[in-house]
Amino acid sequence: MVSTRLPDKMLSFLKHPLVLSVEININLLVLAVAGLISRLSSLSYPQAVVFDEVYYGQFLSLYMKQIFFVDDSGPPFGHMLLALGGYLGGFDGNFLWNRIGSEYSPNVPIWTLRLLPAIAGSMCVPLAYQILVELRFSHLVAHGAALLILFVSLFPPPTPHPRLFLTENSLITQSRLMLLESVLIFFILLGVLSYLKFYNLQRQSPFSARWWFWLCLTGISCACAVGVKYMGLFTYILLLTMAGIHSWQLVGDRSLSNVSLLCHLLARGLALVVIPIATYLLFFYIHLTLLYRSGPHDQIMTSAFQASLEGGLARITQGQPLEVAYGSQITLRNVLGKPMPCWLHSHKNTYPIRYENGRGSSHQQQVTCYPFKDVNNWWIVKDPGSQQLVVSNPPRPVRHGNIVQLVHGITTRYLNTHDVAAPLSPHAQEVSCYIDYNISMPAQNLWRVEIVNRDSDGDIWKTILSEVRFVHVNTSAVVKLSGASLPDWGYRQLEIVGEKISKGYHQSMLWNVEEHRYGKSQEQKEREVELHSPTRMSIGQNLSFMAKFTELQWKILTLKNEDTEHKYSSSPLDWVTLDTNIAYWFHSTSGAQIHLLGNVVTWMSANTATLVHVALFLWYLLRRRRNIHDIPEDAWWQWVSAGGLCVGGWAMNYLPFFLMEKTLFLYHYLPAVTFQILLLPIVLQHMSDHLCRISGSLCPFRSVLSKSMHSAFVVAWFSSVYLTYLTFRPLTYGEPPLSKAELQNLRWKDSWDLLIRKH
Repeated sequence: MVSTRLPDKMLSFLKHPLVLSVEININLLVLAVAGLISRLSSLSYPQAVVFDEVYYGQFLSLYMKQIFFVDDSGPPFGHMLLALGGYLGGFDGNFLWNRIGSEYSPNVPIWTLRLLPAIAGSMCVPLAYQILVELRFSHLVAHGAALLILFVSLFPPPTPHPRLFLTENSLITQSRLMLLESVLIFFILLGVLSYLKFYNLQRQSPFSARWWFWLCLTGISCACAVGVKYMGLFTYILLLTMAGIHSWQLVGDRSLSNVSLLCHLLARGLALVVIPIATYLLFFYIHLTLLYRSGPHDQIMTSAFQASLEGGLARITQGQPLEVAYGSQITLRNVLGKPMPCWLHSHKNTYPIRYENGRGSSHQQQVTCYPFKDVNNWWIVKDPGSQQLVVSNPPRPVRHGNIVQLVHGITTRYLNTHDVAAPLSPHAQEVSCYIDYNISMPAQNLWRVEIVNRDSDGDIWKTILSEVRFVHVNTSAVVKLSGASLPDWGYRQLEIVGEKISKGYHQSMLWNVEEHRYGKSQEQKEREVELHSPTRMSIGQNLSFMAKFTELQWKILTLKNEDTEHKYSSSPLDWVTLDTNIAYWFHSTSGAQIHLLGNVVTWMSANTATLVHVALFLWYLLRRRRNIHDIPEDAWWQWVSAGGLCVGGWAMNYLPFFLMEKTLFLYHYLPAVTFQILLLPIVLQHMSDHLCRISGSLCPFRSVLSKSMHSAFVVAWFSSVYLTYLTFRPLTYGEPPLSKAELQNLRWKDSWDLLIRKH
């Protein structure tokens, strides 16, 4: 019976028409359209490079030409979004991003390059609205938050202008340019909204399609935020903390079976940990797939990474022998690459008999680390038991633990170390090429090859892949790059020393073979000709994606340019009080200018709202400990949730900057102030709904008066926000140009640096 009725059940849905219903939230639609109008109008103005566009533009051009680069400021996802705008506009990458204010050439599609940041900034408006709706606040409160990010003008501005939709000054400045903060804030708000929607669905329909969608979107949004800038990690940690608290509450829910609880925890682990990691890896996979050509940043990567790129080192090393053998001719590159990439090097010059401080040396041939390709970088791997300097047939590969001699290719002298202090590092031994002066200083030129990464690449010494250190047989000293620059007698090349270390190793002690050939000439003159010729043998090198990702990620995290004080750099304390600004652009003829400068009324009000929320939270908490409930239970938990999200979001995106040793700017504060803006209407609504009610319980007439005064205050406050926006709008959009007197009137704080022409 079951088998006969089953097809009928499966096909029963065909007996009824398929109906698709769509709900349109007019509020969201209007806010989104208003946001787009405010940011997309006159997007191509100014037609010149504005502040950090000079920085991001350089990477954009490299993307267009598919040339590899490393940006130590963060992951590649944000750059890829900007490059997408360039691709949509047909940008060929041919523009010299060398100066702020330089005019864009006709081949630069300014509008499409600034399009994605503008769209992201526009979408922050409806996201702010929807976040407060999901926090169970009224639509009036949600509109308040949205209007603080997008203030809709009900009256024409005092000067003719096409923009009727006005915005918080700093946010619209940042979102109308080819910068990444608006994109970062968009993904932060999207992650917050997605988690709130998921959490609200948890009570109604767990494990439904919508539940899974919002949970997974939370993880993807967090990965995108981190992928744009590492600052996104702060909000990701905040949401993980919230998820951890809510998961702990599930653990205490006895109505859930053990299986259901396990499924809930696994779902959160999958969506909030596994999916973000996979998404983050995907960004790097696309990045490395697109940028396959050799470029200006190759030198900071390892030889193996460079060899995986088209051109550059790949062109030199293509077809090299894989296994290093006795008789091999090699160049040895230091793995550390600091203070600059360099190769083990020697030349005919010797160490001076006495140094400047009067200390004596061995007067042996100098051994240094040279930061350029040179024929004196070539060494021959020799078997101590044989006089041959050529590779036998078949080749005898060198293995981990083998004893070798390293012969300098041009001078044919042996790498040597002894109990003589190094030139600049007297605690370590001098490394030299041995010269027989017929005195009581015998050669000590035996070295043990230790392959430190042999677990992954085996015990045979391999070109590019193997990282080796050379341990001196007599003294156990290890060949090491000290990083110090030698004086003029050493041509300012980097010092090489022999350092005695009992165990462990540092990258300054590690070397890898970069260029390699099998030696064929026993005679010195023929060998010199061979060393001057390019390598030509057969085997290619490939790195796995994970190996390249690990190396690139490590370089991004550890490679830091020397931070120099910038004219517009600031401290986190300057941000809260808005004591700083940044001049983004200045027109040399008209004097028009764009500044990153927040709405003073909004920022000061946001600080006040944060203090009020914390103070009221502590007051309510102390009163509740005495079993005095000033507000209803649902209002209390709503107050706690809003504070945990908004105050917590502000703190997580602000306080870590006090621990950072880097050059900081005002735009680093924008994600934090966005959370404060969300809190503003919440505090205002709470004052109206509860504080006025508490005072009204003592006197009904006072309640009516308090509410009337509160409404008047809100209207006056919104008006002041609007008027402040209008006042600083010329510095937000860069038009119209202002006179010297008008600019001086806008300098509300002495610390603001407004550009005033002398003539």
